[in-house]
Amino acid sequence: MSRPELISTDPSTGEEVWRGAEASAEDVAKAVEAARAAQPAWEARPLSERREVLQRFQNAVRDRREDLARMISRETGKPFWETQGEADAVMAKVDISMTAYQERTGNREKDGEHFRQALRHRPHGVLAVLGPYNFPAHLPNGHIVPGLLAGNTMVFKPSELTPGTAALMKECWDAAGLPDGCLQIVQGGGPAGKALAGHSDINGLLFTGSAGTGHALARQFADRPDKILALEMGGNNPLICWDVRENDLEAAAALIVQSAFLSAGQRCTNARRLIVRDKVHDEILHYVNEIAADLIVGAPFDEPQPFMGPVVSNRAADVLQEQYLNLVMSGAKQIRPLERPDADKPFLSPAIIDATNADRPDEEMFGPVLQLIRVADFDAAVREANNTRFGLSAGLISDDPELYERFRREIRAGIVNWNRPTNGASSAAPFGGVGDSGNHRASAYYAADYCAYPVASLEHDRIRGEIGVGRASYGEKKAAE
Repeated sequence: MSRPELISTDPSTGEEVWRGAEASAEDVAKAVEAARAAQPAWEARPLSERREVLQRFQNAVRDRREDLARMISRETGKPFWETQGEADAVMAKVDISMTAYQERTGNREKDGEHFRQALRHRPHGVLAVLGPYNFPAHLPNGHIVPGLLAGNTMVFKPSELTPGTAALMKECWDAAGLPDGCLQIVQGGGPAGKALAGHSDINGLLFTGSAGTGHALARQFADRPDKILALEMGGNNPLICWDVRENDLEAAAALIVQSAFLSAGQRCTNARRLIVRDKVHDEILHYVNEIAADLIVGAPFDEPQPFMGPVVSNRAADVLQEQYLNLVMSGAKQIRPLERPDADKPFLSPAIIDATNADRPDEEMFGPVLQLIRVADFDAAVREANNTRFGLSAGLISDDPELYERFRREIRAGIVNWNRPTNGASSAAPFGGVGDSGNHRASAYYAADYCAYPVASLEHDRIRGEIGVGRASYGEKKAAE
């Protein structure tokens, strides 16, 4: 009996990109079993040998950089200029992870008068990875590279929308000489993901995706404190634009547009809410509208290159249109409408909507929609910025350093930027947020922390057992007798 097939398509054209078998629960179990069998030998290898494999993977990606970028563009619709940057980030992750491993989880020893103190780190064992579609190479790679470096073996289920990207990444690992079993790929949708997350023999799960799925995983793992669970779940990110000088308005507008619409709004760090002073918002909106109107929306390989492509699928476009319509029905006023020129394709125009007086749900609208919120003063601006269950990214556009110091102190977010886009984040720094945005700062510099656990030891190379105070001497014992 043949297994169901998984097919990915180009959202720009509808053409088939990749086809392969979908993993069954039995396939997932076999993948975990293979990873378990390979793990002890992989951990036993000297760190230098594991580093060499990672460096060969880096070189393999460099050799296939254009192939990888093209595959990402074809499966996600992202412009080619952007996916080339993602391929570069995959390579950069190797050096970043090796530095983080040494800095945060390396071995340390200190000789004392009577014994040696040692701190070492050990891998958890077999770690599962559930990857997203928006950065289908970079984000799961941010779990896989530090996980393997620490001595874990990995079982990776990519998004069902981007299986071809995962398959190409696996080819690069094979070319690097990663031993059989150390990285297993299980392709499929929700059933495969549930089978992997629920498997009793994984030692942890590393997840990047929606808050809804993250909450379900947290409930599932609630009675399993023996398993590590790292979550990165997005945000309803605020961007405050305040007291900008007239000659800086156009530059501020460029920051707003980049924050809101880069990657067609499909970055978890995109600005979702633009918060402005009530009486002066028209000044900045003029420039935001002007720049947004000039943005090129197109297919990944169009020339000239587009600023943004489609959202990832027609289903994603349908959901976003419904969310937008619900805002309008609840009292929001359209400034730039959300348009979909072709109902059969997921190309959407950048949209701006005044949601000040609307009944706004606290949710992540994962696409090119920016909600304008007008407030009376900066106190109200900060309150509105913090008016969310999420806490991933936040930004302030202002010429006033005192305002930024206050903003930085009072805002509740893991990424806080000043006069930079909200979606600017370095892989050489921690990444993640608070609240419903996740835990463990998943997939960036602090990934080393959750890929290994610390082992503290007191050691001496000779048997030394002494009891001092509280033990009677021989003479005292005889006298007592």
